[in-house]
Amino acid sequence: MPRAKAEARTVFVCQTCGSRSRKWTGQCPDCGEWNTLVEEPEAAAPAAGDDARYGGLAGPAEVRRYSEIDVENAARVPSGFGEFDRVLGGGIVPGSMVLVGGEPGIGKSTLLLQVAARIAAAAGPVLYASGEESEQQVKERGQRLDVGDADLYLLAETCLERLLEAVDRVRPRLLVVDSIQTIYSLNLASAPGSVGQVREAATHLLFGAKRRNLPTILVGHVTKDGSLAGPKVLEHVVDTVLYFEGERHHSHRVVRAVKNRFGAVSELGVFEMTGAGLVAVSNPSRLFLSDRAAGVPGSAVLCSLEGTRPILGEVQALVSTGAYGTARRMASGIDHNRLSLLLAVLEKRAGLGLA
Repeated sequence: MPRAKAEARTVFVCQTCGSRSRKWTGQCPDCGEWNTLVEEPEAAAPAAGDDARYGGLAGPAEVRRYSEIDVENAARVPSGFGEFDRVLGGGIVPGSMVLVGGEPGIGKSTLLLQVAARIAAAAGPVLYASGEESEQQVKERGQRLDVGDADLYLLAETCLERLLEAVDRVRPRLLVVDSIQTIYSLNLASAPGSVGQVREAATHLLFGAKRRNLPTILVGHVTKDGSLAGPKVLEHVVDTVLYFEGERHHSHRVVRAVKNRFGAVSELGVFEMTGAGLVAVSNPSRLFLSDRAAGVPGSAVLCSLEGTRPILGEVQALVSTGAYGTARRMASGIDHNRLSLLLAVLEKRAGLGLA
């Protein structure tokens, strides 16, 4: 009598924190988010040799004395953008992994394509792997940005194993993956962008970056509340997390670090979006105050220290007669609770009547 085929085992995975559960619940027991558990096939144990091939774990672990480690060859790689290097702490560290997140259409791919082209022209081969665009689409965007073709390699691929094989063939000085949510591993049956796939891809890319001393930049999607999509483990495994921010109706863009193992997290990089791509802004104060009209009531200039650089910005206030008996305070560009706290301090300590 033939044996019955074993049923495939499944597990419910939280798409926010990566928590795993044998049964579905409306609320994740770990992070508390609602309706985030998705059923996925349980991953099989990896075959022997897979980690050694793709993770760089072949052979015994090498233990070295602290004093014998040479750091002379660990010089940072300039990105070609002074503002980008400022946020990173002086350039891209060899063997590091950088995660760049931002809203769709804000200019992440444009920035990284320009960075890839400049590093390729100055330091050697760069591999730009796109899982969202074809090679022709990336080439057309590069032509609009007047990107040169010196040692810049394009790869339209979403399979992790084939991507790592291409890295071994090209041996680039920099790897750009756009984006990590589109990469999938053949070892997992879940869909690309799921918690398991993102964790698997990020882990293998991290192992490869450390073994090859290859700086790697990942593009990450963000959710509607502005946080990075995918499991929190993605932010933990990378060395640097950058946010690329800005208003679509304005030309300026801002890069800020929320995590940086090789530099400060308080630095700010400012860019301007032009027809030829992104241009670094060496004097952000001039850009932020370019549309300010002098002598207008309710307008003041504020000096804010961002990292090691003071930046001037405009603060506007407007007071009008309300239609109701109770006054209302509204704020744009600043958290309302923080504004209320500042006004309370001014009333109590400075004696200003702001009620």
